[in-house]
Amino acid sequence: MRIEIVMPKMGESIQEGKILHWTKRIGERIEKEETLLEISTDKVDSEIPSPAAGVLVEIRAKENDVVPVGAVIAIVETGLVPENTALQESVINFNVGNQSPEVSVHISGETNKSNREEKSGRFYSPLVRKIAEKEKISNQELDAIVGTGTNGRVSKKDILAYCKQKEMLLQSVGRKEKSFFLQSVPIEEVLAKYPEPLHRIVPLDHVQLKMAEHMSRSAATSPHVTIVDEADVSLLILLYHKLSDGFEKEHGFKLTLTPFFAFAVVRALKEFPLLNSSLAGDKVVFKKYINLGIAVASPAGLLVPVIKYADEKNFLGLAQAIHDLTYRTRAKRLLPEDISGGTFSLTNYGVFGNIIGTPIINQPQAAIFGIGAVKKRPVVVENEGNDSIEIRSMLYLTLSFDHRFIDGATGGQFMARVRQGLEQMTENEVQ
Repeated sequence: MRIEIVMPKMGESIQEGKILHWTKRIGERIEKEETLLEISTDKVDSEIPSPAAGVLVEIRAKENDVVPVGAVIAIVETGLVPENTALQESVINFNVGNQSPEVSVHISGETNKSNREEKSGRFYSPLVRKIAEKEKISNQELDAIVGTGTNGRVSKKDILAYCKQKEMLLQSVGRKEKSFFLQSVPIEEVLAKYPEPLHRIVPLDHVQLKMAEHMSRSAATSPHVTIVDEADVSLLILLYHKLSDGFEKEHGFKLTLTPFFAFAVVRALKEFPLLNSSLAGDKVVFKKYINLGIAVASPAGLLVPVIKYADEKNFLGLAQAIHDLTYRTRAKRLLPEDISGGTFSLTNYGVFGNIIGTPIINQPQAAIFGIGAVKKRPVVVENEGNDSIEIRSMLYLTLSFDHRFIDGATGGQFMARVRQGLEQMTENEVQ
């Protein structure tokens, strides 16, 4: 039987994937669950296993090709099929190495009949099949085409019309997206302007290209406004050190400052739901849940895994979720759903010692919050008219928000609420 392996859908918003590496060559045997290829989407690189043991008989997409979701990329032959047997075809969904997004594969037996009838009951003539193969139309797409022939059969006219409509749609999307892509420049042209050995030319990798596209789209979509505030977190630092004692022994991981920041941000979002919304045309979509994205530095670059339903978690729950996502990000064990569905993002560039930043919104979210490094500075402290200069632990906070529908007053009030939450956080609140 032959198994058609298609480009998997690695998230609701993912429409394509890039083939990084085939681990097998045509003619080589592969075992069930053995890695067949590696693919890359916007942020996650994934290994795709074979659903069955067999021989790789066809590769339809080469390395570095960007392939739409659902397109057939390879065929594995599991064995010989006896002649004159009835056609068998079914769709098997299997998990990508314990990941939830499913990869659809089509298992089919060959028959000596000139025409084929699918398990769904639909009939496809050899001509329609030939056109589908040439245009790389998957079985799922073929089954979805409305047929105008006898008994609803798909005719040559139907599949050609579908191909034309699909091409027009792709061209339309391409025109809209074109301005966000970096221009591809021949290496010879770059070397002519920046000759070696005085220069070293390195192409952007797939993740960097996607980041360039995503950031350009965000800057072009939302008029960004960034406001800056500072917080006196001296009491918070004392609380952090108090809770750190014995925390790892009790809970199995070290406590960091990030959970405190996340806790204050989530509480403020509950009071200012507009910051947790998104814009759909001329409509504001309010989310009744908070999915908090946490920027994490990883070997593949900066990723933003998401804590789902952060508003339902207490302080310890947030700390555990942050630890888990941070570990799996750096170990390259993120699942595709871990980076999707965020409603608000938090980036802590203070871990690198930076004190102020102006982060770019992670579309289609409305805002992103930035945390700087905690620095001890001499500060004027007001004590009922008796001002004094004290050494305090100070922290700069930044908020970038979409000024199309969030005004400065709302943004400023939200920022003040986060600052107040950090400055006045008590042990009882985080127990």
